[in-house]
Amino acid sequence: MAAIRETDLYLPLKSYLEAQGYEVKAEIASADVVAIREGDAPVIVEMKTAFSLALLHQAVARLSVTDAVYVCVPRPKGRAGYKALLANIKLCRRLGLGVLTVRLPDGLVEPHCDPVPYVPRKSRPKSAALIREFQARQGDPNLGGTRGGIVTAYRQDAVRCAAHLAEHGPTKGAAVAKATGVTRATAIMAANHYGWFERVEAGIYAITAQGLQAHPLPTDAE
Repeated sequence: MAAIRETDLYLPLKSYLEAQGYEVKAEIASADVVAIREGDAPVIVEMKTAFSLALLHQAVARLSVTDAVYVCVPRPKGRAGYKALLANIKLCRRLGLGVLTVRLPDGLVEPHCDPVPYVPRKSRPKSAALIREFQARQGDPNLGGTRGGIVTAYRQDAVRCAAHLAEHGPTKGAAVAKATGVTRATAIMAANHYGWFERVEAGIYAITAQGLQAHPLPTDAE
């Protein structure tokens, strides 16, 4: 199978734009494709055989010439390819770029998004959750860029509960909350996400063997 070339994209793209009333020419002032229609701003299309950082760099640079800038790539195949395409479309929207794909077997050009200024919608719940976690986190126990093993405020609270049980034995959830200052102590021990806790009676929890292994010695609440 022959390797895909950028030139394989051009003729289908040219036909697609001409059908919309544009005059189309290639390789104009460093732009891969320029399309002009009377009364409209020039359209620039940058082509590549796949999404890349270089493609985005080129397209963003063309925004200094016109707001109507598109990137064009071959339409990917398979589930993984389509998933990557969706992620790249989302990124291009944020950059103010349009996205076109070409289905190479038959030359079908498909528009996925148009170049419009990106105005992100803020999520109040996500913002509130971010602030809550920041405020609840004790100290700064993680290194930026850490993958996995993140010490969250939830984990810090679970450690306090485990440390209290390791020192005092089975205890009512309310008593653990009062002693440790962890208001959600009962909920944490009942959920038992880390396997450290077990309910021995209604409302009373003890530390498990796994919990003792993780917290062999009593520690002061931090």
